[in-house]
Amino acid sequence: MKIPFRPALALAVACFCASPMASAQTTARQEHGALRETISRFLQTQAGGMPGQIRVEVGAIDPRLNLAACPNPEAYLPPGGKAWGKTSVGVRCLAPAWNIYVSANVHIEDDYLAAAVPLAPGQTVGPQDVARVRGDLTLLPPGILTDPAQAVGQTVTRSLPAGAALRADGLRAKGVVTQGQMVRVVAGGNGFQVTGEGRALANAVDGQTIQVRTAGGTVVSGVARAGGSVEVAF
Repeated sequence: MKIPFRPALALAVACFCASPMASAQTTARQEHGALRETISRFLQTQAGGMPGQIRVEVGAIDPRLNLAACPNPEAYLPPGGKAWGKTSVGVRCLAPAWNIYVSANVHIEDDYLAAAVPLAPGQTVGPQDVARVRGDLTLLPPGILTDPAQAVGQTVTRSLPAGAALRADGLRAKGVVTQGQMVRVVAGGNGFQVTGEGRALANAVDGQTIQVRTAGGTVVSGVARAGGSVEVAF
């Protein structure tokens, strides 16, 4: 039997068939470029308290990753994460719910100290022995010194060639008291101060706690100071 053509029915069928495709085409997808901008701003803020010039490189996001558009994506550091050097940043959305991780690299360009000349163990560092060098601090070992005041007057603990970065663990403060030395003991408290002499029982640098045997045989603890004195508080 021949079914008569009905325009209304044909329109309804066409609309029904086209609806899924139209829905898929109109579903908003998250732009990867916007996520990378979010990560860059987040890392710039996190590293904002560090000295030097900050430069952030955000890694590529897999172009096959198809995320629903998020009105307010949130960047965060995973547990143990850091806004320094090579790192990974999480980006999440609450509605619609998704979470991804993106690699990044935070560069910190600043001056640091290097040996201007070869330095030998036991040598006391002078102003002429250090030089300022510009570089990426994230590529250097931890404990790099950036202020000459941190190095001048310190003693070198191991050989350093010219150009080597100066680190805190490669220097030590110059001793102000040596074991067996007679020192001036300054004891003080609330409203009084007395002085005497004693013999240091160990080597010490300025500010280090040391034990001293007084002339009467009593062992006291105090803080070593430059000039061969030990401060004892009561």
